[in-house]
Amino acid sequence: MGATLATAAEPPVILCLGDSLTAGFGVPPGADYPALLQRRLQEHGHPHRVVNAGLSGDTTAGALRRLEWSLRSKPTIAIVVLGANDGLRGLDLADMKHNLLAITTRLRQSGVSLLLLGGMRLPPNYGAGHDTRFQAIYPEVAAESAAVLIPFFLEGVAGKPGLNQSDGIHPTEAGYQVVLENVWRHLAPRLELEPESETQPSRPK
Repeated sequence: MGATLATAAEPPVILCLGDSLTAGFGVPPGADYPALLQRRLQEHGHPHRVVNAGLSGDTTAGALRRLEWSLRSKPTIAIVVLGANDGLRGLDLADMKHNLLAITTRLRQSGVSLLLLGGMRLPPNYGAGHDTRFQAIYPEVAAESAAVLIPFFLEGVAGKPGLNQSDGIHPTEAGYQVVLENVWRHLAPRLELEPESETQPSRPK
């Protein structure tokens, strides 16, 4: 009885599965988007616990291999942001799609009821045709897995020097604030919360 009550009291988990963009490469602890999301949820009195399952340098294949470990947190919501390293390394795009579908399928099987998929883009020097096919994978996977698509995870950040580190790839602390809004815009309505914007006053805490 006691164990059952303890389990029932545990907060629902949001799993953030991804690579360095999720892990928070190059920024201080607490500046990554999962940490910012945790604080945003707390500000709204929402009980979820956010788990950062980001691993710098990870590919879709790598994330699929470690997925069972990540599922130990028993998430009910998952935010998947993967594929950038596949694209940058020129890995097979068919394999990338297969891996993303395998990840989303397994997440659904594990009990994830709300799934968000962050879309990515490649730098212009990779060729328009290659980037077009790369970008198309995300809406395809979202449609096949009934995931909520975040069309471009780095919207408003990519290409802006003040919001990116010196490598031009990873967000700064200020950049992650924008990333948080990109995620919140798609997550909040599904948590019955209103997305915040610069024109909205802060809610009383």
